[in-house]
Formats: sequence, structure tokens, C-alpha cells
Amino acid sequence: MSPLEALVTLNMLPTIGPVRTRRLLDIFGSPEAVLAAPTNKLMSVDGIGEETAGIIHGWQDHADPTAEIRDATERGINLVTRDDEDYPAPLRDTYDPPLLLYVWGKLEPRDRHAIGVVGSRRATHYGTQSAKKLSYQIAQSGFTIISGLARGIDTAAHEAAIAAQGRTIAVIGSGLGKLYPPENFGLAEKIASGNGAVVSEFPLSTAPDKQTFPMRNRIVAAWSRALLVVECPAWSGALITANLASEYGKPVFAVPGPIDKPTSAGSNQLIRDGATLVSDASHILDDLGELPFARKPSAAEPLADIPELPEEEAAVFAALSSDEMSVDQVIELSRLPAHVVTATLMKLEMRRLVRAFPGFRFARR
Repeated sequence: MSPLEALVTLNMLPTIGPVRTRRLLDIFGSPEAVLAAPTNKLMSVDGIGEETAGIIHGWQDHADPTAEIRDATERGINLVTRDDEDYPAPLRDTYDPPLLLYVWGKLEPRDRHAIGVVGSRRATHYGTQSAKKLSYQIAQSGFTIISGLARGIDTAAHEAAIAAQGRTIAVIGSGLGKLYPPENFGLAEKIASGNGAVVSEFPLSTAPDKQTFPMRNRIVAAWSRALLVVECPAWSGALITANLASEYGKPVFAVPGPIDKPTSAGSNQLIRDGATLVSDASHILDDLGELPFARKPSAAEPLADIPELPEEEAAVFAALSSDEMSVDQVIELSRLPAHVVTATLMKLEMRRLVRAFPGFRFARR
């Protein structure tokens, strides 16, 4: 049995979970050794009783790792372990990191700079529009949007990130073979086809239940550099994610809502409890600071030092200097239409490459 097959097997076994699995690996050294251990030695591990030891010892009755890996490969799904470069760095040091991740799409190093966006499944028009606006701005600035692919706020956040031509990660509370909710399969395909990745720690055929969603929430909270709660009632799962983010030491932001609407009771309570009130993405971006790949250039730096700028953004950026310039000057130097220049300047400002000054004047940061 290969190390990957052994990991997949441990991940498929019922009742064990990531914390007890980590204890087993600490003691036995490898997943293969865990599966080969006799029952009495397994029972000597803290938290491993007779029933769980029996499940591990008789793993063949519960898991078929060869079929699981083959099924994942046929679906275009990668299996990412903690020893792989693609494994998200923020998850490695958590108390209960996922043993492995099923990844549909592609993870990139910049996805470590993610902002979680969560909220109610029964979002109002106000909540949906707020999620779209803020997520669009955040994605344009270079941060990855991470959410749970649920109905409502999650869906709005993912869609806005795609519209901004940014990155988004969907962490789901089921196996990728039982994607939930099913009506978001098309959105999941869009994400996986070049806009980010759909991720799960659960075996492919795992159906969603009351336990899988809180487990999903801990991944969103741990992976994110900060968490934004857009809209939620007092009993929302988004509050669980916010509490987890606080425990991980991550800043929590919340969008205020009408004081007479139960749909905003949870997010308003978060603000009373110390979450930062947000009405514009700049409130989050200013707190987190600039991204490493959106550094401040000097006027003399070559354009190639600025990563992955689309053609129009590159032309506008090249026209700017470290001194303030009017929009008319930028239009003249870039030789682009006025509406293109103004829109592009806003994009560059959101990416923290350009600074805006009074009188609609701009300069390189």
C-alpha cells in the first residue's frame, strides 16, 4: 500500500476524525504503520477505544482506497496531502488540519492571501448586493475570496470574484461527488475551470449533514487571513465561522444591517462584540496591508516588475509616475479612450498599485 492509499484509507474511516488521526500518526509515524498496528497498541492511544481500534484494524471493511483514487482521477480531482506544496499553508499549523484535500481546479500560492466571506443562506437583496460589491472589490485588489458555495451570501461572493476576474475558493461540506447544493454545480464548474478551486476534506461520496458543515467552517476560518460576515440572523452558521476565526486570531469584519430586521441580528451582534464595521472593502484592505505581489514600485522601475497586469492596466500604469497626474494626462499618454482609462485607474487603485488624490488626480504608489 502506498502512503497516499494509506492516507485516503484513514480519511475514509468513520468516527476517527482529524484530531485522533493526528495522534495516531504522531505515535506510529506513518499512515501505513497505523493501519498495520495491532488492536491493543491502537487502544493505547488517547481517544482510541475498542470500537475505533477495531475499525482501524479492519479497515478493509470500510474503505477501498484504490477505487477512491481512481474515481477522483477520472473526475479530474487532485488529492493534496499536508506534505504537498499545494496544501494551503494556513491550514498546516491548526489544531485539527485536514488529513488531505480533494481539489477540483487549481490551488495557487497567492491563495494563502484569502479573505473569507460568509453569511445567510436566506440572503435579502441588501445582503446579496453588499456581498457582491465587497467581494468584487476584494477580488480586484488581489485577495482570493474563500466561501462555502452555499446558497445566498456564499453564492454572491463567489460570483462577484469571478466577475472581477479574481480568484475564489469554495470549501464545501460534502464530498465532491455529492456536491451541495446541487443547483450550484454550474458555479462550481466555473470556479474549477480557471477561477480557483472547489475543495473538500471528505471522501467523494460523503453526503452533507449537521457535522460536515461545522467542519467545513473551520477550514474557511483557518485558511482566511480575515473573515467578513455580510448578513446573518442570530442563529446562523456564519457566527460559528466568525467565532472560529476569532479563536484562530483572525480579524473579523461585519456589514451592519437594519436594526429592525432579524436577518441582520447576527452581524449587528458581532459588531457590538468587537467586529470591525465594514461598508467598503477599503476598511478591510487598509487593515490587512498590501499584498506581497502588489508592492509599491518607483517611477523608474520597469513595467515587467508588476505581475500579471492585463494590457490596458499595463498601459495606464506605464503612463503614470510617482508624481500626481490628471486623468487627461493619463489619457493622452496611454492613448486609450477616456472611459477605459477611468475604469482602469479604479482597478489599479483597488489593487493598491495607484493612489488617488483630490481633483481626480493619480500617481503610482
